[in-house]
Amino acid sequence: MQEINITSLKNITPLTRPDITYPRQPNPLSSLTPMDQAQFRSFGWGPSISPRHATIADALRHQLRQNPDAAAVECGSHSLSYAALDQASNRLAGVLRAHGVKRGDAVCLFLHRSVEMVIGIVAVMKLGAAYVPQHVGVAPAETLRHVAKVTGARVLLCLSELADRVPVASDQTLITIDTVMFDRMLDAPAPGPQYRARPDDLAMILFTSGTTGVPNGVQVTHGNLVNILLTAPGDLGMRPGLKVGQILSIAFDMAAWETLGALSNGATLVIRGKSIQETAERVDVLIATPSILNALDHSRCQQVNVAAVAGEPCPRPLADAWSSFCTFYNSCGPTETTIINTAEPHHPDKPVLSIGRPTPNNTVYILDEDLRPLPIGHKGEMWAGGDCVTAGYLANPDLTADRYRPDPFRPGHMMFRTRDLGRWTRTGELEHFGRVDDLVKVRGFRVELDSVTGALETSPCCQQAVTLQYDSRNLVSFISPATACPKRAARSVADRLPYYCNPTMVMPMDILPRTPRGKLDKRLLLKLAQTHITDTGTELN
Repeated sequence: MQEINITSLKNITPLTRPDITYPRQPNPLSSLTPMDQAQFRSFGWGPSISPRHATIADALRHQLRQNPDAAAVECGSHSLSYAALDQASNRLAGVLRAHGVKRGDAVCLFLHRSVEMVIGIVAVMKLGAAYVPQHVGVAPAETLRHVAKVTGARVLLCLSELADRVPVASDQTLITIDTVMFDRMLDAPAPGPQYRARPDDLAMILFTSGTTGVPNGVQVTHGNLVNILLTAPGDLGMRPGLKVGQILSIAFDMAAWETLGALSNGATLVIRGKSIQETAERVDVLIATPSILNALDHSRCQQVNVAAVAGEPCPRPLADAWSSFCTFYNSCGPTETTIINTAEPHHPDKPVLSIGRPTPNNTVYILDEDLRPLPIGHKGEMWAGGDCVTAGYLANPDLTADRYRPDPFRPGHMMFRTRDLGRWTRTGELEHFGRVDDLVKVRGFRVELDSVTGALETSPCCQQAVTLQYDSRNLVSFISPATACPKRAARSVADRLPYYCNPTMVMPMDILPRTPRGKLDKRLLLKLAQTHITDTGTELN
């Protein structure tokens, strides 16, 4: 792995180069009919809206000044006002500054969800540095070591109770936030203007889960974040007086949606304890993966005003249930496009469950394998453009060059290959058909695994399902709850899809297992299928 110096994070060269004059190119939409050309632009371009602040750090400073007496964070019986958060983060920022942290640096946050986590994030941002979150107890020591090394971080933030679980190199310093944040001997003024972040500065570096290899760091700028968190609908109506749940792993990009979304809009962040259900019953705004939301009793969450899901396909029954009593967003967007880049409220009477429309200042294109635009209504791969596009992978130029490409429809800008399949509806919303990796061949036929899953979920007995390729001839499916009837669910597939889409095995489970980031654990489910087939002597076709 290439090691980089911490100074290379400063003044990064943006992937967009509007200062360059590009040669005039042929019309990239010339293969489309005039009507499709018009809809390609009207559907694919989000509205042009200026975020309320230029950086997330500016938004945080504004809320700290405007709402000093309001509760910024609640965690169990512990509550912290915006004034107390301001003071505690100034103390920590002063300690970080004494250890040489400055604008453009990276600081690792190796801990778990806590009040200290929030103080750490705010302190780092006050210094114009980028925070790098990892969940101790979930991420192995080797991952922590890799993250600290590749970011060039010289300071690691942690909790006293976790300090012995964090590997620290000889050129690194470990600071425990809980020993600093309330020490009045460390009172310090807010960092001066030389620490003030700029829109192109990195705000955070989020690492992929690493399930397919070494985790890669996605470089997210302040400009990326304000574009989704300080405009509608990405702000989810967060404002002073509302409570926002913090239930997700801190290393997950959607946790930034919860944490930075709440604080930059003046709301109260409610950090969960062991029970997600208890937190969900206390908040006005809830952000989750569909798998997490599906495990909740929504009848006890009727006070929720807004709920949003992303990260994996959402079952239609789940969306219909939650949208019956709150504003419900089924959203989409990988980490590389800054949390989400599509959103639209769902209603139970909608003909399809879509992932919505492009969010402000963003674009979505449906392209073929040669990056040519497809006619409206045709399935293809979604590419994302606009202000959501992050600054590439840290210390991995080859992967950056593969996934980030010049945007032919907006010269001088970049677009990102999401590897998600989609198509436009007649009303300009996006239907999602899973990952490109989930388009498989079974017995020589192309099968969309998400289509099989969707058919299973139309069965009245099935709340959630997932379908996986077992081998070149067989599909296996899992459904929940455990009381769901496998034969009835399988019949829903047979009634809607060709015979080669029928799963060989349908296994009911009480709750489908999740990864630490709250998504369906497909690797574990495949192992369960293999074990079941071996133990029962099941003969596959």
